[in-house]
Amino acid sequence: MRLLPDLDRIRDRTGEAIFSRVAGPEGPANRARIHGAPGPRWFGPDRPVRRVHGDASMFTGGLAALLLQSLHPAAMAAVSAHSGFRGDPWGRLQRTSTFLAVTTYGPADSARRACDRVRAVHEAVRGTTADGLPYRASDPHLLCWVHIAEVDCFLRAHQRYGARPLDDAGRDGYVADMARIASALGVPDPPRDHAALVRRLASYRDELRGTPEARATARFLLLRPPVPWAARLPYGVLAANAVSLLPGWASRELGLPRVPLTEELCVRPLGTAVTAGIRWAMAPTRRRVQAGDVTGPPQ
Repeated sequence: MRLLPDLDRIRDRTGEAIFSRVAGPEGPANRARIHGAPGPRWFGPDRPVRRVHGDASMFTGGLAALLLQSLHPAAMAAVSAHSGFRGDPWGRLQRTSTFLAVTTYGPADSARRACDRVRAVHEAVRGTTADGLPYRASDPHLLCWVHIAEVDCFLRAHQRYGARPLDDAGRDGYVADMARIASALGVPDPPRDHAALVRRLASYRDELRGTPEARATARFLLLRPPVPWAARLPYGVLAANAVSLLPGWASRELGLPRVPLTEELCVRPLGTAVTAGIRWAMAPTRRRVQAGDVTGPPQ
């Protein structure tokens, strides 16, 4: 008779541990403010961006996006010199998750302010790559690369591991939704459907390569993650699945081995199971509903 209450407690503790890592100490207050504040939103409840960003597949998609983004030398140089992701990786994740939550679910004025803050930060980020090439984080061409790599990986992860994958119209809708955020961040003419996204990604291919900094970042993310030992196994599964989402050329540039048969028989099924476990842990339980913690999807 006690099995179900005990299971709820396990679910609550696991979900709270995941949420605290991803959203940080201000997570509960941010979530209440984002979902509870009145006013119009950029995206209605039926928009694809809400379905994608509210799903546990984002954990794998986010890792894949970081790996793919690192292949642009200017983007990698900017991250290495200015983001502090090695010294404070959880802080960077928490800031990113809060930005996604605000722009996806929050009031329109809050979404606009969040984009304005990011643009102001980008204006101050500039420097020189290891090859002596100058870069600016506010460069529209570089902003577009970061955007399309993120959109592609989030969408790939959702289509493979999401609870409700999108149909063709939904995929186009997701790209269009993300274009609205990209425009507010200063990306000129972002792709607005899936076919345009594929074409835009291909147009960057000649600029991308696995620099020593990119390969070192991949090793840090995949082999030396700052996660508790108890979480190393599920994190390793998510990391392996993030690699499996990458185009073959991208994993080769990063020096990441791929064994197609192993991916098909082992990596992907485990990824589906771990993603389902995260989704289960973060779903509302009776205790959370009674406590009023039903302010929306996790950040």
